[in-house]
Amino acid sequence: MAQHTPSAGSANPVDRSTALYERVPMAIGDQRTFAEVRTAVESSFAASNVATFLKSVQRAALRIRDFESVLQSGKLGTQTAALYAKLTSGDQGQIREFYLASLEQIDLALRNKFFKLYAYY
Repeated sequence: MAQHTPSAGSANPVDRSTALYERVPMAIGDQRTFAEVRTAVESSFAASNVATFLKSVQRAALRIRDFESVLQSGKLGTQTAALYAKLTSGDQGQIREFYLASLEQIDLALRNKFFKLYAYY
């Protein structure tokens, strides 16, 4: 069986070394609940709240990247875990991704102050 190999003259060859990854947008199942959970995460990472949030996670001896334990401990709000549980698994995944992305956007000086939270053990 002959393999097809693109020739130098073929139209639109794709250079995979420079191709960008494009995420396919996922539909949100329960917009209202998703927005409430996302707002709770945003609130925790707001400039005026983030130091207090990190300090509370540190006092509780939680791993900052363990979203489920931070959520279940109430550090993202008392009702957030119950709301999160109502979401579809796809929506939950988007929330976890948003949480982890928010975690990495914290100011470097503050991340250095809470180095032990960010360190992998």
